[in-house]
Amino acid sequence: MTTITASDVNKLRTMTGAGMMDCKKALQETNGDFEAAVDFLRKKGAKISANRADRDAKEGAIIAKVLENKTFGIILQLSCETDFVAKNEDFVAFAHKLADTALANKAQNVDALKALTMDGGNVGDKIIEQVGKIGEKIDVVRYEVMEGTNLVPYIHAGNRIGVLVSLNIAPNENNFSAGKDVAMQIAALNPVALDKEDVDASVIEREMAIGMDQARAEGKPENMLEKIAQGKLGKFYKDSTLLNQEFVKDSSKTISQMLDSIEKGLTVTAFKRVSL
Repeated sequence: MTTITASDVNKLRTMTGAGMMDCKKALQETNGDFEAAVDFLRKKGAKISANRADRDAKEGAIIAKVLENKTFGIILQLSCETDFVAKNEDFVAFAHKLADTALANKAQNVDALKALTMDGGNVGDKIIEQVGKIGEKIDVVRYEVMEGTNLVPYIHAGNRIGVLVSLNIAPNENNFSAGKDVAMQIAALNPVALDKEDVDASVIEREMAIGMDQARAEGKPENMLEKIAQGKLGKFYKDSTLLNQEFVKDSSKTISQMLDSIEKGLTVTAFKRVSL
């Protein structure tokens, strides 16, 4: 049998990031063949992944990033099973590396991301290697892409929420700072849409029905129910659509008014929010 030295084990650990005992076993099983040992560890990860397919992976890390010119951005959610792993520096660093790879290559979806090359290997295989290393079900479960004139990223609450905001005017220090404030508000208040016109018809129908039922329960006349529900719908728009929400840092202004005061005509054209 081939003698496996501490130096050999350390070399494989450097190559794969796997644990010392896993590396030692992989080299023993493959008679010191490093390429075969890497494959052995990858297969171990795939086996663990298959065995844990039915496990809940509700924890993880969410990363939001944009290119330096702020015209392309992504939000990526890398899932895991436990909070302990989600807070691990290596796990979060791996999520950032995935996001950087996706960003640099402008990957349009998860499949495109997993087909990319990272650290000399396939991204999909690298994820499986992490499964083998950590021993939990790990995968990219959400991936959002945005393109625009001026994109602002924000990561909130220890990588538990990621936001992208698209502004309509080319980036400068003032509007980028305002965009960050808007992103923080989106993270905290979770608006359902950008403006009134963007609210799904089914949501409006549901809000109207609830408003009428509430008014009826309060003993209001039947012929007044729709008008009362319309009033409640107006309150819903103010609370739940981004541009009409009160700005949390200055409740005398809506988000729309705040942005226009920063730079005439400045507004949000789109946003994305991903949360655990």
